[in-house]
Formats: sequence, structure tokens, C-alpha cells
Amino acid sequence: MNPVWKMLEDLGTKKGINEIVINGPKNIFVERGGEFIGLNVGLTKTDLFEFVKDVADFNKKVCNEKRPILDGNLPDGSRINIILSPFTNNGAAITIRKYVRTNINLEEHSQSFGIPQKWVPFFKSMIESRMNIVISGGTGVGKTTFMNMMLKEISPDHRVITIEDTLELNLSNPNLVRLEAGSKIEDSEVSITMRDLVKNTLRMRPDRIILGEVRGAEVFDLLQAMNTGHEGSMTSVHANSSVECLSRIETLFMMAGFDIPYHVVRRHISQAVDFVIQLGRGAGGRRVVQQVLEINGQEGNNILTSSILETIEGELTTTGVVPSKMNRLIEAGELPKDFFN
Repeated sequence: MNPVWKMLEDLGTKKGINEIVINGPKNIFVERGGEFIGLNVGLTKTDLFEFVKDVADFNKKVCNEKRPILDGNLPDGSRINIILSPFTNNGAAITIRKYVRTNINLEEHSQSFGIPQKWVPFFKSMIESRMNIVISGGTGVGKTTFMNMMLKEISPDHRVITIEDTLELNLSNPNLVRLEAGSKIEDSEVSITMRDLVKNTLRMRPDRIILGEVRGAEVFDLLQAMNTGHEGSMTSVHANSSVECLSRIETLFMMAGFDIPYHVVRRHISQAVDFVIQLGRGAGGRRVVQQVLEINGQEGNNILTSSILETIEGELTTTGVVPSKMNRLIEAGELPKDFFN
């Protein structure tokens, strides 16, 4: 067995390891409890290059001097990023984010994100009433894990189409299509972008469109889809606050290259997105829902929002504001009328 695979197998038996970073053959660290710990492991550049080839073959991708960057998965579902020399100074730089089993649902595992049981019906109702949701958060706060937990609530009758650049979402719907962007053909210039896939998805009769994360101009087409009858869509955005999330969506929208005034962009956002769920870190590095922000439309050039839930002194609690979409949440989500009273 290749020594890198053997090392990963050994580390797989250890609890609490979230990341494994290989900066070079003899420069390897693991992240546990928010701290990086160096390992006394001796590999060779040959070990690394053989491992890289195995990973590329497994992902049906190419990683060589012509295509020196690879995003993919390991057989256990862990996410891996590889960049080769000469763009790194030690042969190969490899970053592995360990796969966390996401067979969790809101009913049984809401406390994984600091959600008290009393608020679980509200989160479930967002899915059941087909709200368009953006999950926002910084690096390593559990956006994918939280999205997987929310996706468990989607009706098995719905046709779901997911779009990712690296397959991480975990759905079990029988009528499911998983699309992956990127280049799949060796020595070929053919590469399908996230935006290509979003546009094509509209022709595939989806009930729900799920984007793993928006990072570019594909947000333009996603918002158009949300605004033209594709309710119940979901994506995630890298941002450190819900307000910053909306600003980032606006910036990504403009990256689509259309000469559209910013107030028109904001109107598209305000009409498309129903809720932003902001994730972050609480005391002791614990992952928490920091805020649930409702989008209420637009007034002048500004997007109107209401903060519905916030984590205050370590507890997710109501702000006293009742969602303006309460009727939809009641009808489809079966919330009682006095839920927020």
C-alpha cells in the first residue's frame, strides 16, 4: 500500500481530526480542536506523486504539469485539494478535509448547530414551504454539513438536481440527478462550468435546484431560476455575516458581466431569496446558527431584512419579530399560528 494511503488509514481511526495538510514529504500536520499538530511521518516525493495519480484516477480527473490543480474526493468522501510544482515548492501541496458522516437530521441532531428543539419546526417548515435559502458562513463552520441536514427534510416525491464542483452533498431522494462541474476528459480542453450546468438544469424539470456553493457568475442564473418558479432552491455562500452574504451575492451577480444598475441587482436578490441562515463558531469553537435573516423585499435602493433568530449569550433565541412569510410557513410547514408568540 502507498505510504500516504497507509497514513490516512491510520489517521482515520483517530477521533477529532478535521483537516490533514501535506506541505511536503516530511512536513505534515493535522488539525484537531482548532490547532495544527505536526506529525513525525517520512514520505517521499514519489509517494506523493503516486498518491496524486491514484486520487486523480479515482475522481476521473487529470492532475499533472498541464493541469496542476485538482479538487476532488477520497473514497471515504473526504474532500481533497492538490496543487503540484512548480506552483508549490515541495512537489505537491495536499489539503484534505475529513468527511463527517452526514446521516443526521434536524429532529435528532439540531444541537449539533446549537438549535434548541423548540426551533426545529421552524427550520423544517422552511424546507416544507419551499423557501429559497442561502446558508452563509466562513471557512470550516459546517455549511455543507448543515445543508445536508436541511436537505434530509425534502420530500422524496421531489425531483432534485444538485450542482457542485466537488461532490459533497448527501441526498437519498429517488428522483435525484447529481451534476459536477469541471474537466473530465484527459488532454481535452472541454470543461463544463457551474454556470453551464445551472442553465442546463432549467431544462431538466427540477422541483428543487441545489448548488453546493456559489462562487461566481452562476449566481445570476440561480437567482433567475428562483424568480421564475423554482422555489425551494438552496445554496451556500462564503461570508462572515448575513449582511456580508447579501453584499457578496450582489458582487457575484455583477461578475456575470451584465451592465445592470446595482439597485436592479438588489431587486433580483430581494425577490429570489427568502432566508439567509448564518453559521459561525460559538464558545469553545462549537458550530452554531448565529442568525436567521428574512429577506422582505426592497425599499428604494435597499434590501429590507428582518432578523428572526439570533444567538445571544450562547443561546439561539427569537428577536420578537414574526416572519412576514408566516402564512406560507403555517400552510405548508404546519407551524401553529402563535409559534413565535
